[in-house]
Amino acid sequence: MAFFGTSTSTLGAANSATEKDIEVNDPPTDSISSTAFSPTADYLAVGSWDNNVRIYEVGANGQTQGKAMYSHQGPVLSVCWNKDGTKILSGGADNAGRMFDVTTGQASQVAQHDAPIRVVRWIESPQGGVLVTGSWDKTVKYWDLRQSTPVSTVQLPERCYTMDVVYPLMVVGTAERHIQVFNLQNPTTPFKTLQSPLKWQTRVVACFPAANGFAVGSIEGRVAIQYVEEKDASNNFSFKCHRRDQSPTTKDQSLVYAVNDISFHPIHGTFSTCGADGTINFWDKDARTRLKSFDPAPGPVPCAAFNRSGTIFAYALAYDWSKGHSGMTPGHPNKLMLHACKDDEVKRKPQKR
Repeated sequence: MAFFGTSTSTLGAANSATEKDIEVNDPPTDSISSTAFSPTADYLAVGSWDNNVRIYEVGANGQTQGKAMYSHQGPVLSVCWNKDGTKILSGGADNAGRMFDVTTGQASQVAQHDAPIRVVRWIESPQGGVLVTGSWDKTVKYWDLRQSTPVSTVQLPERCYTMDVVYPLMVVGTAERHIQVFNLQNPTTPFKTLQSPLKWQTRVVACFPAANGFAVGSIEGRVAIQYVEEKDASNNFSFKCHRRDQSPTTKDQSLVYAVNDISFHPIHGTFSTCGADGTINFWDKDARTRLKSFDPAPGPVPCAAFNRSGTIFAYALAYDWSKGHSGMTPGHPNKLMLHACKDDEVKRKPQKR
């Protein structure tokens, strides 16, 4: 197990009068692309453009400590955990899916595509656990980690940009605004295929915890709430977020930023959005209201995640490549932050009668 320093930071100070979010020490050395908490303990896996996946432990008193690190041969684009928290899975621009065994400290390759793997997710089904990988080679592949070849391969209409799983629901968003909805009891054939309800490129999809719908975020500062079944279609809606006015005197919302990530709260079913404008919002989709806005950060927020109890919210401040190579100017912050969630920030609002 490769340790990378033993310095600690503390979340306990977040409960002080200053209410400051806590910066994690020893962050990645290049843009942070993906964050995921273990489903069984407060371990945080973080993927980065520096080709590495780092694992941090967040202690009961809020102290964080770097525990391990393993490498890809290109930028890491996505990380996730298996159900029992013993394995971390990652996908990268080296076209490889890799697994890190937390108990042995060993990393190994477990998946392969013909182009970068944009997203990895763990599927826990009644038949057992499977890794699913979505790639820019226009395929989704399912992997039994005991085999070197995929269990099955699904052709997509375009390059995979985003994917999420809450069994039995899997949603894949591709280039050209295609969205494919899968019932994982029949994992090789889409249950439903649709165009994104948003007019611009899909950046992220996130499944509802109840597995009856999903949220879509686009590059144009919009989020759509979509239910899977037609009978629930009246509850579908979209809204603007991550926009700014051109000047303090004009309320035109004409500065438009990408919605980079959407994360659902594991207990309350509320959700976060984070954007290229450096802001984070917490939302209640049922009450159609914003619960909290964070102060704008000095750079984009590319990814975020709640821990298993919903008490800690981790987010990254890093360049998100939304302005291409030319936007990668010196001085961009590259930080990993922890926010202690308060009930009134994440609990649903009472329904209006």
